[in-house]
Amino acid sequence: MGDRSIKLIVNGYSYNVSVPAETTLLEVLREELQLTGTKFGCDTGECGACTVLIDGRPFRSCMTLAVEVEGKRITTIEGLANGGELHPVQKKFVELQAIQCGFCSPGMILTAVAFLGENPKPTRQEVRRAISGNICRCTGYQKIVEAVIAASKINGGGRK
Repeated sequence: MGDRSIKLIVNGYSYNVSVPAETTLLEVLREELQLTGTKFGCDTGECGACTVLIDGRPFRSCMTLAVEVEGKRITTIEGLANGGELHPVQKKFVELQAIQCGFCSPGMILTAVAFLGENPKPTRQEVRRAISGNICRCTGYQKIVEAVIAASKINGGGRK
């Protein structure tokens, strides 16, 4: 099967790429577009390191074919800041030291952003449930939960 030309909208920019039909969104983001904030973790959709937002909802880019998201709005960690100003969730992750090695952080942050978009005033238990699909081996999750709760108190649930 030959390559297919598709148009992807990533972080507000339009890209035309030619890819084999079985190419994952993760591969396109990292290899074609050089957006390496999206991490390659387990390659089975279990760890959450590759999480991106597609039309505002979190998806595992290692399990998503690039051809399936043609024309949809894709947001990576690189596209979350607004004009150099970090998103409130990013700010709180930094301020409250919820980032250690940083490998899980992009997926964790994007998951939290989507979650706060749906639940702007969460409880700690709701945050824990929301991020439960993202694995972090460094933090023990407490600081991550604190950062998400703190972000929820900024601008109506951490929205820009």
